[in-house]
Amino acid sequence: MLSSDLLTRIKDVLNKREPAIIKDNTGRYREASVLVPVFEKEGRVFLLFIKRSNYVEHHKGQISFPGGEVDKTDPSVEYTALREAYEEIGIKKEDVKILGRLDDTITFVSRYIVHPFIGLIPYPYSFVINKKEVEKLMFVPLDFLLKKGAIKEEPVLYEGRIYKSLVFRYDSEMVWGATARMVKNLIDIIGA
Repeated sequence: MLSSDLLTRIKDVLNKREPAIIKDNTGRYREASVLVPVFEKEGRVFLLFIKRSNYVEHHKGQISFPGGEVDKTDPSVEYTALREAYEEIGIKKEDVKILGRLDDTITFVSRYIVHPFIGLIPYPYSFVINKKEVEKLMFVPLDFLLKKGAIKEEPVLYEGRIYKSLVFRYDSEMVWGATARMVKNLIDIIGA
């Protein structure tokens, strides 16, 4: 499948469905949004991830998507995803074409309800990395993630505790937890 066809499929499928929205009636969770940046390079579709620095409050050193907590002044959760992507890696909101929204997910350790948005960005791009929040960028081809067995469930040791989680490995990095669940959600939605 050509990358342009795949991007069209992603947009069409996302726009034909209602994402699962999680409501917190208990007050136990905070809200956050992430941008799942996608781009075309040499005929392939890639997802952009960040490796969080060791200076951030939550999820130190983990691979995630750019994003963060919804501020009271943010007009929408989509706005939060775009604002955070700009603050963390310099993607300007006018350079992002939102293709759709994935299902909400929860971070069980830090207690966030996360609202993920798929956004097409131009590539190459002049990223501006906020070193206080981001250690590095990681680009993963979507066709790698679509391979059978690329994402699997296994135990993960983190901060002295073992979590049963979806996991995938790429370029010597392990992606797990809410980020791996978002990727699996995308793959399930578009179909392998």
